[in-house]
Amino acid sequence: MANNGTPLIELAGLTKSYGEGAAQIMALNGVDLRVEEGDFVAIMGPSGSGKSTVMNILGCLDTPTGGAYLFRGVHVERLTSRQRTLLRRYFLGFVFQGFNLLARTSAIENVELPLLYRGVPKAERHQAASAALAQVGLTGWEKHTPAELSGGQQQRVAIARALVTDPQILLADEPTGNLDSRRGREIMDLLVSLNKDRGLTILMVTHDHDMAGYAHRVIRFVDGVVERDDANGRAL
Repeated sequence: MANNGTPLIELAGLTKSYGEGAAQIMALNGVDLRVEEGDFVAIMGPSGSGKSTVMNILGCLDTPTGGAYLFRGVHVERLTSRQRTLLRRYFLGFVFQGFNLLARTSAIENVELPLLYRGVPKAERHQAASAALAQVGLTGWEKHTPAELSGGQQQRVAIARALVTDPQILLADEPTGNLDSRRGREIMDLLVSLNKDRGLTILMVTHDHDMAGYAHRVIRFVDGVVERDDANGRAL
C-alpha cells in the first residue's frame, strides 16, 4: 500500500475535452480513480471510451482540461512541461503494443536508451541493461537486433527497457496486442511475476478479457467515465 495512506495515483473529477462549442468532444467526463502501490489494474472499454486518453494523461503525454491528477500526493496537472518530462523519465515505465524498438540496434542498446537520456555512464548503463534483460529471461540475447527476435522476445526487450529505470509504475498499452495467444500468455505471466515479486504497480489497457483476467482489478470505461471497477478473483 502507499505510504501514509496516500495512493500512488489519484484522479479526482478528471476531464479532457477537444474542440470548442458544438464541435466539442468530452474524452473524459469526470473520472475518479485511486491506484495503490502494488496494484495490477486492467483498463478496458470500447473505442472512444476514454481509456487511451486517461493513459496518456497518467503517462504525462497529455494534460487534463479540468480536475486533479495526483502522483504520490503531488498535483501533476500543476507541473510545468519540464517537470512532467522529469516525472515521466524517472518514475514511469512504458510498454507499447508495437514494441517501439530501434530496428538496427541490439537488444541491450535498446534497453540502455532511457539511461542514455539520463546521462548515465556507459559501463553503468551496460550493467543495468544486462540485469534488466536477465529479469525478462533474455540472457544471451543481448547482441540480437529486433529482426532476429520473435514478437514475444521483442516485447520482453521492451519490458526490460521500461524496467531499466526502476520505475514506480508500468503503463502498458495493449502489451499482447501483436502477439499470438501463447506468447501473449507468456508476457502476462512475466508481468504478473514483476507485480508479485518486485511489487511493481501496473496499469494495462487491453481489449482482451483473457489478458485482463491476470490483473487484480478490471476498470471499464464507457463514454469518458468509469462504468465499473471490479476486483478480479482470479488474481487475488
